[in-house]
Amino acid sequence: MMDELKRGDALIVVDVQKDFCPGGALPIEDGDAVVPVLNRWIAEAIQKGIPIYASRDWHPVGHISFNESNGPWPPHCLQDSEGARFHPNLQLPDSVVKVTKGVRFDQDQNSAFDQTGLAFRLRQEGIERIWIGGLAEDVCVLATALDGRKEGFEVLLISDATKPVTSEGGEKARREMREAGIQSTG
Repeated sequence: MMDELKRGDALIVVDVQKDFCPGGALPIEDGDAVVPVLNRWIAEAIQKGIPIYASRDWHPVGHISFNESNGPWPPHCLQDSEGARFHPNLQLPDSVVKVTKGVRFDQDQNSAFDQTGLAFRLRQEGIERIWIGGLAEDVCVLATALDGRKEGFEVLLISDATKPVTSEGGEKARREMREAGIQSTG
């Protein structure tokens, strides 16, 4: 399917950070298994001149999404922490555009589109279609894919480049994405 990458496309790598991989503060089972798959997509995108965006959670201490603040998650991806770094084996090029989210004090931002200016930037670059992979399928990947559709982009999920928090959550997310017109590939 990578041979379908073409001009007008962008690759969006969602939150492939150490805290979401085995050994991290909020690990997704086999989360690191997405890294080699995404590396193949990244290499293909580089070869074809397709822009690459990588979103990251970048939470302040005491973030509203944390248990200590009555949120659903344990503290994770704290700004400038080791856990907030991209997975060390993820081969992001120097040209990658980093999309930082989850920095607001008053709300969480699961989507790479949520108040980041990403849709504006993609339109500015003439992007019409986005390919998405990363973590977690049933949280930030889902939110990013759905918002990408709402912003008018054609969205393709790289299904073997994403993992859910739970298998039930993954099934529900895939159903929601299909209903929104998001295709799965890979």
